[in-house]
Amino acid sequence: MQKNIHPIERAVRVAGGAFIASLAFWGPANLWFLVGLVPVATGLMGWCPPYQLLGINTCKLGKKA
Repeated sequence: MQKNIHPIERAVRVAGGAFIASLAFWGPANLWFLVGLVPVATGLMGWCPPYQLLGINTCKLGKKA
C-alpha cells in the first residue's frame, strides 16, 4: 500500500472524521457516527482504496516532476 493522500488532506480527513465520530457523544443516539471512522482510518494510513482504484494520487501535488 503506497501512500496516495497529501499530508494536508490527511489532516483534514482525520479532523473531519473525528468530528463526525464525536457525534456519538453529544448528538443523536444512532450508529451514523461510525461513518466518521472511515476518514479517520484512511487519514491515519495515508492510503485511500478508491483513490487507488481510480488512479488518483494527491500525495505528489505541489511537487515538480
